[in-house]
Amino acid sequence: MRIFSCHRWGAWLLAALAFQAPAQDFPNRSITMVMPYAAGGPGDTITRVFAGAMQKHLGQQIVVDNTAGASGSIGTAKVARSKPDGYTLLMIHVSHATNTAMYKSLPYHPVDDFEPIGRATSGPMLIATRNDFPVKNLQEFVDHVKANGPKVSLAHAGVGSASHLCGLMMMNALNVKLNEIPYKGTGPALTDLMGGQVDVLCDQTSGTVPSVKTGKIKAVASAGKTRLSQLPDVPAMSEAGVEGFEINISFGLYAPKGTPKPVMDKLTAALQKSVSDPEVRQRLEAMGISAVSADLARPEALRAHLKNEIDTLGGLLIKAGVKAN
Repeated sequence: MRIFSCHRWGAWLLAALAFQAPAQDFPNRSITMVMPYAAGGPGDTITRVFAGAMQKHLGQQIVVDNTAGASGSIGTAKVARSKPDGYTLLMIHVSHATNTAMYKSLPYHPVDDFEPIGRATSGPMLIATRNDFPVKNLQEFVDHVKANGPKVSLAHAGVGSASHLCGLMMMNALNVKLNEIPYKGTGPALTDLMGGQVDVLCDQTSGTVPSVKTGKIKAVASAGKTRLSQLPDVPAMSEAGVEGFEINISFGLYAPKGTPKPVMDKLTAALQKSVSDPEVRQRLEAMGISAVSADLARPEALRAHLKNEIDTLGGLLIKAGVKAN
């Protein structure tokens, strides 16, 4: 029995050392960061900012892979099926939490099939209208929307998108039902808002603020408790006495389940250095987005954030009876 036990122990030790060797050597080749949305959108820009920053700290190139479709679930599934070695990562926002509510079945589990690396950003939302929408201020907007209901068209970037969630929260807070117009992405929705084909859009500041500053659309309110630093003259929704309406969109970085701890530690360290990088923070702030603190760029913070979004925003979709086609 002793000989057998020693042989077993020796075999286990050799296997463990063989498994750890690649982890200790990580990274020794390029890394792929999957962005499960189309190129050119706010998520794509954020991913490329962090890919560029993290590769400086890891010493290897990080290639961004846009694998879009099905509210981000196609690209997410791709990462879940990848080898857990740290060379395939996922940068994703709220859809990682809400897809569980929208789809009857998913080819992955957002908690069980991933290792959280850390949060990366936090961004507020902005309610905007076409330029000739007949309101001059936030209170007039609230009164007009309540009075006209379904006559007001509300654009969003697709079922389960950040703009869709913001629109649902706004309708709940105002106790009104608007005419929802879904698009395949933020770009087309914003284009039609600028062209006057739709009335209202609530979306991430990274897309809306530049269009407000160039006079292409009209800002109504920030979708939160405070005003935006980029648009200090635009009131917060709470200033019109609207309670229970606050939404921020946060991007987080994940690796496949089973990624070795030494690899996870290196990835988390690179993310923490990146969120503290003045150049990264400056580039994000120009988009109306904030990099999180280094304390939030860690696994425990992202794990807790995901659970909260599954409970709150996933619950919002369930209550609204929203299902993906």
